[in-house]
Amino acid sequence: MTTIPPLPPSSPSNKSEILYGVENAVGRGIYFMSNVKQRMDIFFDHRAPSIVTGIAEYRNGYTDIRTRGGKIRCFTEINRDNVHHCKELMRLVDELRHLDGVRGGKAVSESEYMATTVLQEAKPLTQVIYSNVKEVVEQGQYIFDTLWNAAIPAERKIREIEEGIIPYYTKVINGPDSIIKEIIRINESSNEMSICANTGGMQFTYNYLFEITNKLLDRSKKGQHKGIRYISNIDRDNMDIAKLLLHSGVQLKHIKNLPPMSFGVSDKEIGATIEKMEHGKAVQSLLISNEPLYVNHFKSIFEELWKNGVDAKSRIHDIEEGVDTEGIEIIQNPYEIQKLGFKLIKSAQEEIRIIFSTANAFHRQEDAGTIQLLNEAIAQRGVKVRILTPKDDLIEEKGQQLMQQQIDIRYIEPSLQTKVSIIVDDDNSSLSVELKDDTKRTSYEAIGLATYSNSKPTVLSYISIFESLWKQADLYQELEYSNNELSAANKKLRESDKIQKEFINVAAHELRTPIQPILGLSEVLLSKIKNKDDYELIYVIKRNAQRLQRLTEDILDVTKIESQSLHLQKEEFNFSEVIMNVVANYESQIRKINDVKVSLISKEDFLVEADKGRLNQVISNLIDNAIKFTQEGSIVISSQRRDNDNVIVSIKDTGTGIDPEIMPRLFSKFVTKSFIGTGLGLFISKKIIEAHGGRIWAENNPFGKGATFAFTLPLSISHYN
Repeated sequence: MTTIPPLPPSSPSNKSEILYGVENAVGRGIYFMSNVKQRMDIFFDHRAPSIVTGIAEYRNGYTDIRTRGGKIRCFTEINRDNVHHCKELMRLVDELRHLDGVRGGKAVSESEYMATTVLQEAKPLTQVIYSNVKEVVEQGQYIFDTLWNAAIPAERKIREIEEGIIPYYTKVINGPDSIIKEIIRINESSNEMSICANTGGMQFTYNYLFEITNKLLDRSKKGQHKGIRYISNIDRDNMDIAKLLLHSGVQLKHIKNLPPMSFGVSDKEIGATIEKMEHGKAVQSLLISNEPLYVNHFKSIFEELWKNGVDAKSRIHDIEEGVDTEGIEIIQNPYEIQKLGFKLIKSAQEEIRIIFSTANAFHRQEDAGTIQLLNEAIAQRGVKVRILTPKDDLIEEKGQQLMQQQIDIRYIEPSLQTKVSIIVDDDNSSLSVELKDDTKRTSYEAIGLATYSNSKPTVLSYISIFESLWKQADLYQELEYSNNELSAANKKLRESDKIQKEFINVAAHELRTPIQPILGLSEVLLSKIKNKDDYELIYVIKRNAQRLQRLTEDILDVTKIESQSLHLQKEEFNFSEVIMNVVANYESQIRKINDVKVSLISKEDFLVEADKGRLNQVISNLIDNAIKFTQEGSIVISSQRRDNDNVIVSIKDTGTGIDPEIMPRLFSKFVTKSFIGTGLGLFISKKIIEAHGGRIWAENNPFGKGATFAFTLPLSISHYN
């Protein structure tokens, strides 16, 4: 633990100054902390946590600020080496955060500002910049707040370090200096490095990254690194830099047509830019990421380019000898373009891939004789032909004929239409043709510039685009077929559902007609029969007729609910009386249940405007439900006011409770765990209560003793009067 006897600093007044030496620097730091009244915001690099926790003056200064009621916010770069110091630092500040790449240190209070660029682990400051000028303090506060918002909680970073979690990120770095530092960092942490850059990129590497390049190559010679592979377009202008890279030990290949994006990919990270870096100009914006998907994607691109690249020594030799065999050609003459397209079709030996930009482009080429040439290629050489095109009615009709002629065709969605038609001859060459005016009748009038290439990367790129669109077209075709099948099935299902509902409605009405006479005659017979056995038989008939009547009424109610024709006959009445009447009607039935005690709790009258018959039906359903599942214990029916605007009615039993399996579907149709009943009562009850503007629910009682069903209803205005 280091202790520094600080010199008493002079009390600066409205000034900025630089202080040198340990005593002056530490003394001014102590003076700064002693002046803090409300807050101290501070940040420093990864070396500083050991300074704050290891030097008594700083540690005590932090403690004194918080003792006086001040708040301390701090951020630093937390890494594996300083994590134990950061844990201790968390006890000295109100909040600690982590930010990558922090350099130097700055502190700002409500009235003062301090900064240093010289920090050494566990050693006091030797140089500080101090200011109490208002503008400097405000600028320092602005810088702190901006960086603070970008920092992450220290606890999260510490957990990532201790648990070995790799924090994945994708971000954009701006500014040449920051970008160069970031590229150097990526190189330093790499075990292998693969770079694909344009001609300006090679000059950029030589201007800014040659030192780190040589360091990596030295590590490679010692077996500590896999080396550097580099892809670029080598020409006469950058040939000398290419020779320097080769001489240093870089593995270098030449590609004529580079991707539009320059990138470097290590075993852990990627950096990419679309800037041209002309004459080695520094990059202004760089995308970096360590996301495995990005890293693997760019590795895959690089490997494909590397596989098709030309050895740099051979390329340099060709340039020096005046030989350049790679071909890429811009063609402006529409007649030459059409002629070249026909030539590619005639020269194909294995496969022809064609993408038409529009339906009209297809028709123009059909008129020009392209389809005839394709048929000849199939018949004479067994060439495989695949076409991608937007469709219209004529093309869809023509497509059936083409399939019979062994020309495989797929249709591009309108959203994927381009302004370019493409033909690829085997895997050897490609021709892409711009669309100038789609309203013209002939190809000669409609097309603009064309680009011919026999460059392997370009041809492979077009093949990749074609195959992706082809797979997408196949998937869309399957999806369209599935949607049509699903739509037809859905239509049949709706028709079946309609027929079923109509049948149920008719059947329920037909059932209701004979039930009434059965019930009436049963009552008459029961009143006259004296023989006990005969009485029991007639009673069974009556009971089952009542069940059938209840089922019929439930089915009719469900039909009304689903057809939205359930009408309420509302009137104002005392709801408590309805509850008491329903319970009274059930008393004889409830008394037959052994060891069940029934009680009704209703402390006051409640006026509601509702359909009395329907509410009677709801309460009956809920009491029926409680009776069905309660063999012993109690059933308690209660009503009370809730939130002044509603009455809540609950039926609580000590039965078997609600099966967790059916709880989520409890108020749906036909949901029941009982052999008695259809599972319609709760569904109907829910719809009736909701039609009154109320809510119904159910829950199991604590400790597994039964269940409680409850519902709310709005009180009428007269209730308050």
